[in-house]
Order: sequence, then C-alpha cells, then structure tokens
Amino acid sequence: MIHRSWMKNQGIPHDQFDGRPVIGICNTWSQATPCNAHFRELAGHIRDGVLEAGGFPLEFPVMSLGETMMRPTTMLFRNQVAMDVEESIRANPFDGVVLMMGCDKTTPALIMGAASCDLPTIGLSGGPMLNGRFRGQTLGSGTHVWKFTEQLKTGACTVQDMIEAEAGMSRSAGHCMTMGTASTMASMVEALGLGLPTNAAIPAVDAQRKVLARMVGRRIVAMVHEDLRLSKIITRQALENAVLVNGAIGGSTNAVVHLLAIAGRLGVQFTLDDWDRLGRDVPCLLNLMPSGQYLMEDFYFAGGLPVVIKEIGAFLNKDTLTVNGKTIWDNVKDAVNYDTAVITPIATPFKPNGGIAVLRGNLAPDGAVLKPSAATPRLLRHRGKAVVFEDSDDLNRRIDDPALVVDADSVLVLKNCGPKGYPGFPEVGNFALPAKLLKQGVTDMVRISDARMSGTAYGTVVLHASPEAAVGGPLALIQNGDVIELDVEKRTLRLLVDDQQLAARRARWSPAPAHADRGWVKLYCDHVMQAHRGADLDFLVGGSGSAVPRESH
Repeated sequence: MIHRSWMKNQGIPHDQFDGRPVIGICNTWSQATPCNAHFRELAGHIRDGVLEAGGFPLEFPVMSLGETMMRPTTMLFRNQVAMDVEESIRANPFDGVVLMMGCDKTTPALIMGAASCDLPTIGLSGGPMLNGRFRGQTLGSGTHVWKFTEQLKTGACTVQDMIEAEAGMSRSAGHCMTMGTASTMASMVEALGLGLPTNAAIPAVDAQRKVLARMVGRRIVAMVHEDLRLSKIITRQALENAVLVNGAIGGSTNAVVHLLAIAGRLGVQFTLDDWDRLGRDVPCLLNLMPSGQYLMEDFYFAGGLPVVIKEIGAFLNKDTLTVNGKTIWDNVKDAVNYDTAVITPIATPFKPNGGIAVLRGNLAPDGAVLKPSAATPRLLRHRGKAVVFEDSDDLNRRIDDPALVVDADSVLVLKNCGPKGYPGFPEVGNFALPAKLLKQGVTDMVRISDARMSGTAYGTVVLHASPEAAVGGPLALIQNGDVIELDVEKRTLRLLVDDQQLAARRARWSPAPAHADRGWVKLYCDHVMQAHRGADLDFLVGGSGSAVPRESH
C-alpha cells in the first residue's frame, strides 16, 4: 500500500500494478543542455512504446551534462552522473532501463552507471541537429566554431559574421552534426549493440527518431522477459567491434577514454593496446566533418551506420548479440549505400588510416593518442623544439604575444590539463595556433598535451599523455627548447633529453596545490584514475549488480 498509494497520485490505474515489468526511462533533458532539448517529447514516445508492450514506464531524471555550458569541463562530472544513474537504478524498483543520451558525456555516463547495475538496458541517442547553413555554405557545429575563431584572429571574418553564422549553425534541437564526440558515441551505442539499428544518424527532429523511440520502449519490455542484460551485449568482442567502427567513421579520440571506462565497469579486459592493434588496418570510409566534407544528416540519407558496419564486415566479430536479439551482422547484412560520396566503399576508402594511433615513449610511457585522419600527413613524422605552456592560463596569456619565440616547426606543449590537473580533463588540447603564424598562412602544428580534444576539432594533436603532468608525468619536465620527436608510423613520442638531466629536473619538481578541500572536486581529484584507465574513479571500477536493497519502512 505504501508504494502503490502514493504512485496513484499521478493518475496510474490500479491494474498497472499487476506485476508487469517496471521500466525506468533515464532522461537527461535540461534547458542548459541544448543537445537534449527535445528529450521531453522523445520520452513520451518511449513511454507509449512501453505501455503498448505491456510495461509500466517511470521516467526519472539524472544530472545533465551540457558540453557547451558547463565549467570547468563536463568531464569533471561524467563519473558523478554515472554514480547518479547507478544509484537511481538500484534504489528504485526498475526491471529494465532506457538510457536517453545525446550530448557528449551523457552517453558514457549513463552507460557506465547502468553497466554497474547490469539490468536489461537499451540506449536511445537524441540524434544530430539539421545541417548548418550560412551564406550558401554548409556549416558544421564545433568544426566551424574553431575555423571562425581562427579567421577572426587573421581578420578574415568579423564579429558580425560570427553572430550571423551562429544562428545558421544550430538550426534545430540535437547534438553536433559533425563526427564529434556526440555523433561518435551515438555510433558507439549502435556498434556495441546497445541501440537499435539506425540509432546513430537519424536527425533529432526527424519523425523517424520518434518512431525509433517508440520501438525502443517496446523492445525494452521484451528484453526484461528475455533477461537480456547489458553484460550480455557489451562483451570484449562488442568492444572490439566498436573500436573498428570508430576507425571507419573517423570517430572522436574521446571514445578511447569512454570505452575504457565502460569496459572497467563490466570487468572486461580492454586496454589502449587493443585500440592501437584494432585501429591500424581499418580505413576511414566516412567523408564527414571534421575530417571530411559532409554532415550527419547526409550520413543518415546515405544509409547510416549499418552501411559502414557492413563495409567493414571482414574485420568484425559478426556474431555479437545486440539489443534487438539479433547479431550485429544480421542487422546490417542487407544495408544499402545510397551515396558513395558520403560513405565510400572499403575498396576505395575516404582515407587509408581511420583508427586511433596510440603513441608511447619516454614522454608518455602509459600512452598518448592521435587521430591520423584529422592530422596533416607531413606532420605525422616530425622533430621540433618545444614551446611550453605550463597550463591553460599561461597558454591564453602568451599564445598570441607577438614576442613569442615560435615558428612553424615548433612543437607546442600544454601541461597540467589532465584528469587531476585542470581538474577534469578538458577539451583544450586542440588549442589555436599563435596568431602571428596564422597570419603567415600556417594551418597546423604538432601540439602535445595531457588534455582531451573536441571530437569536432582537427589537427596534428597528441592527447591524453599519461601519466599527466599534475602527477609528475614526463610532460611536467619539458622545458622550452627541448627537442621532441613524433613518429606516428612507429607509434613513438620521445623527448630527446638524457635520463640524467630529466632526473635532475624531477628532483626539483613539486605538485601544484590541491584544487579543493571539500565536495565533489576533492573526491574526484583524490580518486580519479589516469587517462589510459578511462579516467573513472578508482572505487567505481566494477559494479554492485541489481540486488534490491532492504525495505525503507
């Protein structure tokens, strides 16, 4: 009576309490998260599907992570949201869960939390915005932000130009329509088998996205009856498939850290070495910004992710199970490519190298990553002198100083922007080039940091250097003028300074003061792991299952 009577104040008929599956709809709607602005309507379609299939839908909120608004970085809060999801699922009487995710960190946060409970779970991504348009040209969200910012420095565009472009860049609800982190993670949901086919690319405001939401609602009820739990879907083989798909779509480097964290929640052995091994041979088939020309709406009408998965079928674990009860190969084997300019055939790929390169050496003994498809080919093997910025504040003060000693061959190094150092592992690794070099026509330089990069960005950018500078990693010891050698083919990143000199520098190094002495930031900084382990909190690795806790009354 305690449970039923208060629930009935929402107009729920008594026969709903007849033992039918209770489905939690985890909603990350927020006006501060523009990517997810349409989730109230989508949740209604999920609810309709659950009711149609004989389930009992209960929508619940968790903290929403708006990539474009939150400070200092949404990555600081990914693990907090994962805790919110996990505890909300375990504390409430849910038999199955629908995860509503769109903006960058909402996807991994919700999957991580749900993985630690391991109930029947299905994902629904919110979908990309409509293609951007401005003065006769196509605009890509994020990608053109960086381009306009650089053009403003050189005088190629005005502030008024940027203001006009803003409206044309964001024409509807939905996440970035470039192959940024949001589109990448939506693709990972589909590639892992956690979402229904076509989840990745249907535009947010297309009626087919609403149909998909209703089908998700129907399917989760069946998954409860089948006891099709998340751990049966996200296996090592499914993670391998996701890495291969990430390469084939030219996906974001952020997928690396997120999939490592998800694997950790499920107890699946999966490392940076797997990323490098699997990514070496898979070509990039998708001609999408920031690496290419088109956008997610074009991708959808070309056939979407099923076409890409079919094209790389020779690489895949074809028998992995997906949430619709079929194998991944059954879902894609009949997919048709309607536009080979957008999705190129594997015989004539858009770019020969689509995977994520994992670099090692005395500068990153635990690894660093680089996205070859977004880099300048001539810079993939490079030697240059370091121009060092101690943190992002130092970078912002000096990067455009005309007196900065730098040339096109320099290697720009940014420290103290890793998981602990910022705090929160921000997307500042793709920082803009010095204004004076931009004015000379320089368009790319090797940049190295312990930070992340926006998936919408581009350039020859080495990221996630581990261990980070803030914990005394080798990055902390680099000085101006040191020679750095990058060789992506050999997967090496070396600081050409002898061990004795580095030891002397280490003896003089001391950590920066703590960022906070209380609250979430302190808890995070005390327990966050390094990038090569997914930047999860050390006490959240693994899970506690879905056992129902003791009664509250």
